[in-house]
Amino acid sequence: MRTRLLALVLLLLLAGCSSGGTRDDGRITLRFQSLAWQEESVEANRQLVKEWNATHPDVRVEYVQGSWDSVHDQLLTAFEGGEAPDIIHDASDDLADFAYGGYLADLTGLLPARLKSDIPQRSWETTTFGAGVYGVPFLQEPRVLIANATWLRESGVQIPTPEKPWSWAEFRRITERLSGGGKYGVAWPLKEPVSATLNLSLSAGGQLFHRGPDGKVTVRFQAADQVVPRTVHDQANTDRSASPTTLGSGGSDTLPGFFAGRYAMVPLGFSYRQQIVQQAPKGFDWQVLPAPAGAGGLTQGVSPQTLSIAEDCPYKKEAAEFLDFFLRPPNMVRLALGDWMLPTGTEALKDPALHRTKDGWATGTALAGHLRPAPAQSVRGYPEWKDKVATPALQEYYSGAIGIGELRRRLEEDGNLVLARYQR
Repeated sequence: MRTRLLALVLLLLLAGCSSGGTRDDGRITLRFQSLAWQEESVEANRQLVKEWNATHPDVRVEYVQGSWDSVHDQLLTAFEGGEAPDIIHDASDDLADFAYGGYLADLTGLLPARLKSDIPQRSWETTTFGAGVYGVPFLQEPRVLIANATWLRESGVQIPTPEKPWSWAEFRRITERLSGGGKYGVAWPLKEPVSATLNLSLSAGGQLFHRGPDGKVTVRFQAADQVVPRTVHDQANTDRSASPTTLGSGGSDTLPGFFAGRYAMVPLGFSYRQQIVQQAPKGFDWQVLPAPAGAGGLTQGVSPQTLSIAEDCPYKKEAAEFLDFFLRPPNMVRLALGDWMLPTGTEALKDPALHRTKDGWATGTALAGHLRPAPAQSVRGYPEWKDKVATPALQEYYSGAIGIGELRRRLEEDGNLVLARYQR
């Protein structure tokens, strides 16, 4: 009797650690952790799961609501504890350590040809590590300028378009022209400065991370990498055309001042348009403009949202079938509209709903072809480099506390010491 009880306890413990399982009736259950947080997005995710379950009685998907807050640490704990969900929502710049660590399944032989061909190769590169593919990139967003349309129209400045964007030098001159009397041409929300700086720097031809013949990555902060940081620094500290108080703020924190007419423009992710629609005062006229262009044109780095399958998932084939269903073109459009972002799929991008001028959809969709993998996409040790080196260094540079030379030293010397530990 005692032996049977111990065996029962062991089975229960193993079941509690399992990410998915099979019920007594033989039906498979897969746990899908979604990080959707906006009301429309959560509803779209839940509805698609409901539709799958209604048409696939033998493979039930259980929706689990996750959060973007500290998602890397949460997933790492779940992986190491054997409690990770079967299907994992994340972002591509968070996958490298999980992929190399063996926590995610290689999807190369699991995904259908339809899904592989529908998403461009440049997007697949964001989830490719070594010889494997460890996530499906499905939503992406460019960084854009959200502008006070009335202010710009009355100032007489040339309004940029995707066909004729401002250069970084023009952007600096225009923000200076729009400033004065306690008002600023731009408010940069750079509480988390690394991603914005690196991704926008691609437009100026920046690269920052350089991979040698031996596969090892080093940081080199060269002239092209300095265009965007210098612009922000000079706007805030020399021209006084950028509000110094917003440099430590998040994107949402700048919206009250934007609506109050203190800033003419705010560089934000494309999805912030939903908050603007919800919060803008009645009659407030705003528009979406492309970010400035440089030697690299309108090119930007992006880290798409991704869907992965845990390596420990016992039903990888069924999980991949759910991904195929979840990311059919009409469904991808629903997810994009719910998140106010852009789909990666070429068929979904053709949907007329994504080409409306209303709320700036057409401007964002015009930028989709210019989106490239973020510079740090496949760099092992990037999270530590970002948190311990790049974030404090950029924050001090943007505030005027250090110069460009010290910024370069810290990004290169201190940064390469961090990365070296991951590349031995």
